[in-house]
Amino acid sequence: MKLTVVGAGAVGASCAEYIAIKDFAAEVVILDIKEGFAEGKAMDLMQTASLNGFDTKIVGSTNDYSKTAGSEVAVITSGIPRKPGMTREELIGINAGIVKTVTENLVKHSPDVIIIVVSNPMDTMTYLAHKASGLPKNRIIGMGGALDSARFKYRIAEALDCPSSDVDGMVIGGHSDVGMVPLIDKAVRNSVAVSEFLSEDRMQQIVEDTKVGGATLTGLLGTSAWYAPGAAVSELVKAIGLDSKKMFPCSAMLDGEYGLNDICIGVPCILGANGIEKIVEIDLSDAEKAKMIESASGVSKTNGLLDV
Repeated sequence: MKLTVVGAGAVGASCAEYIAIKDFAAEVVILDIKEGFAEGKAMDLMQTASLNGFDTKIVGSTNDYSKTAGSEVAVITSGIPRKPGMTREELIGINAGIVKTVTENLVKHSPDVIIIVVSNPMDTMTYLAHKASGLPKNRIIGMGGALDSARFKYRIAEALDCPSSDVDGMVIGGHSDVGMVPLIDKAVRNSVAVSEFLSEDRMQQIVEDTKVGGATLTGLLGTSAWYAPGAAVSELVKAIGLDSKKMFPCSAMLDGEYGLNDICIGVPCILGANGIEKIVEIDLSDAEKAKMIESASGVSKTNGLLDV
């Protein structure tokens, strides 16, 4: 498969690196507006091919979307990253214009593309990509839930002092510090509820630490994280490229699911060759439903700032 990563910054380069290392794609095109930047990142990554044992071809391009033609999947990481103290929502003014232009150019050159949105505020940028592209709703995917769930599982494993491979859990709702809905009551260690191992207070601490996972890293790094976002994207792309029908929480356009309409928000999705093959509706407790509705209200408020 051929895919494009728009934005050669830390997140975009991390996406390209993890995808190449997993060695399921024929070609990755990295595109950036900064002269020579994508070409340099691509060359640097290609010089790791013999060391990391991959055959994926990585090509860089300075704002030439013709190089992206025929992409089956495109990942949008473009935009300014968060700085300490910033919310994801504060990025909307600059990033909306960037994401709209990128989306239109991608669809112009690859009309059958599946788009994965990483740029923040992610749920609103996913919604904007829907409006700007005119693509079917199964072909626009927001990455956030996959990343948030990875951070959730990290916190659970940390609390249990066990390997992450022992743990499973999911975060739905908006990709924001206040909008995430970590489903702690459904989290398990090898099919055993984590409530069998942890106190209610410790589980609530995991929830709160998960919700500020991005802000915590921004405070430590001085900018947005890139390793985990890149790894999350690579798993979504792999599920599409290999038609594996894996389930990830992703930001998807809802049409009545979970009682919500005309909104992109994190819900469990089956991913395959057609993008979102199915939105999975799971039973939520009354408390989880209330948090989901509150989260959707916040996303809708941010969507209202768009000029679409």
